[in-house]
Amino acid sequence: MDNRCEWVGNDPLMREYHDTEWGTPQHDDQILYELLILEGMQAGLSWSTVLKKRENFRKAFDNFDYRIIANYDEDKVEKLLLDEGIIRNRLKINSAIINAKCFIKIQAEFGSFDNYIWKFVNNKPIDNKCTSMSDIPAHTEISDLISKEMKKRGFKFVGSTIIYAFMQAIGMVNDHADYCFRYEKINKLMV
Repeated sequence: MDNRCEWVGNDPLMREYHDTEWGTPQHDDQILYELLILEGMQAGLSWSTVLKKRENFRKAFDNFDYRIIANYDEDKVEKLLLDEGIIRNRLKINSAIINAKCFIKIQAEFGSFDNYIWKFVNNKPIDNKCTSMSDIPAHTEISDLISKEMKKRGFKFVGSTIIYAFMQAIGMVNDHADYCFRYEKINKLMV
């Protein structure tokens, strides 16, 4: 049996996410938007809660097509607030719409959101060489900087802790523990 980061636990959904997605460098704007929104939805909740609702989120939010979400109106927000399959928080739902609009502005300015976000790490993931969960920070100077920059641009639910979790999710940092079977696989992708 492969050794994994201890945060995974025994949840099959968490295991699949860890084994196939978390920490893998991601450059597709559609997926970057999805993960940014899901990380914001997680605020105050567990990641397993968000993962369990991920497919429902995809259905409710037009497969995270930010071009469509940017045009959601109050009727759509009210409909989403009635959807028991998602996290029904008005501020978080409204943030998905606001962030879609900001995301599109970033694309216009930088060519893609990918170009914008990865410039903060000079287009190269950071290997934190974690030996245990206690080595993993809640935020860093870089996540502080990104958070501040994104807030200036109008993004919501992008505090430094949320941004750091986003950076982990999209592989801007490799926070797999060095004993985890994914650690070396991710490092090979980083070269």
